[in-house]
Amino acid sequence: MINFLLISIGLSFTQIAADEIKVAVASNFYPAMKEVVLQYELKKYQSSENHKIILISGSSGKHYAQILNGAPFDIFFSADKARPILLEKKGISKTGSRFTYALGKLILWSSSDGFIKNDERLYNNDLRFLAIANPKIAPYGVAAREALISMNLWENLQSKLVRGENIAQTFQFINSGNAKLGFISYSQLMNPNYPVAGSFWEVPQTLYTPIEQQVVLLKKSSLAKDFLSFIESDESLNIISKYGYDLP
Repeated sequence: MINFLLISIGLSFTQIAADEIKVAVASNFYPAMKEVVLQYELKKYQSSENHKIILISGSSGKHYAQILNGAPFDIFFSADKARPILLEKKGISKTGSRFTYALGKLILWSSSDGFIKNDERLYNNDLRFLAIANPKIAPYGVAAREALISMNLWENLQSKLVRGENIAQTFQFINSGNAKLGFISYSQLMNPNYPVAGSFWEVPQTLYTPIEQQVVLLKKSSLAKDFLSFIESDESLNIISKYGYDLP
């Protein structure tokens, strides 16, 4: 009987220890998400030993393709609403789980102080490289393309564009000085843990489609559902706002 109890307790512990979810998150939201997860674990469990939330950062387009190919993600935080809607239509995400968790803003940024005041640098013939996220897989790249089209600059700047795989890589292109200018997410400058120098111009939101960042549940589990509920809590929304996002 004692041995049976020990085996039962051991099995229960194994089940608890294995309680984890894999969360695919758009790279622009990754820094904020790390803080959200930390706050969630502190509030719910006081530690992350028995309940693990594994974050996988990348472009929304690549995550979407991986999900279609059977990647074992439990939740998908996209940087747009188009892909979550497609997953819902395809019956891949759970019905009724989709919602907007943040509203993104596009900025033109340089790592040099005082270099940017408005959009005039984009019209300068001396501009060598302009970094953007790849519009084929990154929503902030789509927004950058739309803004440049709205300013009648898209065709003229084709030879100067440097495309990052995601918005995080685009940030690195500019931060390293390989590109003097580039379009990134406003949230990347608002990370309280890593102050960013330089200058920026906030792109008028009339120049691009609103960046509605949506999330969907891919697999049902008590931990995944509880975490999604936390995303809409005041604690989580305060963190999201602190990182430079508007709230839905």
